[in-house]
Amino acid sequence: MSIERLEIGPRMSQAVIHNHTIYLAGQVASGDAGPGVYEQTCSVLAGIDRLLAASGSDKSRLLSVTIWLTDMDTFSEMNRAWDGWVVPGATPARATVLSARLAAPQYKVEIGVVAAQR
Repeated sequence: MSIERLEIGPRMSQAVIHNHTIYLAGQVASGDAGPGVYEQTCSVLAGIDRLLAASGSDKSRLLSVTIWLTDMDTFSEMNRAWDGWVVPGATPARATVLSARLAAPQYKVEIGVVAAQR
C-alpha cells in the first residue's frame, strides 16, 4: 500500500492518505479569521473542506473528529459553526477536549479529522 502526503512541510504534512483513509493534521484558523471561536471554527472548517477535496473526499465521509478548545465556555459557539457545516445523517464520531494552550496564543480552536476517500 502506498502512502500519499499533501502539503508536506518540514514538521508535518497537512494530509496523509493510506488505504483509502485520510488523516488531517490538526487544523487552525487562517490569520484573517478573527478572535472569536465561531469565526475561527468557520475558518477551520473551510480549510478542512479544502483538504478533503484535495484528498478525494468531502465532509460526508468523516469518520472521526477531535476538537480542541482553549475554553469550554465557547463550546456553544463552536457547535453553532459545526452544526451549520456537518452533513445531517453523516455525523462522525467526535470528541471535544479542553486544551490549556494550542500552538499559538491567537488560536482558540483546533480540529483533527480522519475521513474515508470516495
